[in-house]
Amino acid sequence: MLTVSKNTMFTGTYTAIVTPFRTGQVDEAALERLVKFQIKGGVDGIVPVGTTGESPTVDYAEHIKIIALSVKFAARKIKVLAGTGGNSTTEAIYLTKEAEKAGADGSLQVAPYYNKPTQEGLFQHFKAIARETKLPIVLYSIPGRCGIEIAVDTVKRLANECKNIVGIKEAGGSCDRVSQLRAALGAKFEIMSGDDSLTLPFMSVGANGVISVASNVIPKEVSQMVNLFARGDAKKAYALHARFYPLFKDLFIETNPTPVKAALAMMKMVEEEYRLPLVPMNPKNWDILRTTLKRCDVLE
Repeated sequence: MLTVSKNTMFTGTYTAIVTPFRTGQVDEAALERLVKFQIKGGVDGIVPVGTTGESPTVDYAEHIKIIALSVKFAARKIKVLAGTGGNSTTEAIYLTKEAEKAGADGSLQVAPYYNKPTQEGLFQHFKAIARETKLPIVLYSIPGRCGIEIAVDTVKRLANECKNIVGIKEAGGSCDRVSQLRAALGAKFEIMSGDDSLTLPFMSVGANGVISVASNVIPKEVSQMVNLFARGDAKKAYALHARFYPLFKDLFIETNPTPVKAALAMMKMVEEEYRLPLVPMNPKNWDILRTTLKRCDVLE
């Protein structure tokens, strides 16, 4: 087993950043704008090439390039937690090693999707990845997309056996599960909300922050909300939650990342370009999202 420092912390606000495309290619200039917007907004880090970064439709070379560009543009001002998971252990190991070479600060490892391994299979999958890298690893449990949940006992077993497995992005929608994770893993293990609308509820029972979709659009406000709550100012944090809750919901009016990419296009930050099987939003939903962005003072 490779040794790893556990000084790297993934807490606060991390933006699950979109991958901008232009005429079918990764739009490097737009990615640089987005990363600089995140730095200016005060986020703690970014997560390139996750679900929001359209990871299923980029090839290996693009995947590695996006991570390397993210590291370059972040310029050590914010951390880069690279999405390098997959439903093939060999693929996940390869991408994680390449992310390490590129200078990423950590790796986000989604539960293998479609092939639905057992809990023992999940354990062996993540353990094999952890053995092959010095990077700190954050697990990612999102049963709505993957069809499986990383059980609390499996998370605990992994944390005990793999010192570089340091946290989890929890997107199962349950405060009870966050409580269970915190009780089982102790105070040092990092738990990040995977749902913007549940950030404060999750933090109230032990989560350390959020890996956010909404912070693509409102990085300053999401960061403020998380920081206020972490400092004990729940009232001001709730005010921000209430103000932006309609946006938190409407950014999922269709399958992520279609709405957030549409919102960024409305803000003139990226081209509204997707890769199949993702397609542009239904015009009615596009209008609803635009109205919400205006009501939240994101657009004039």
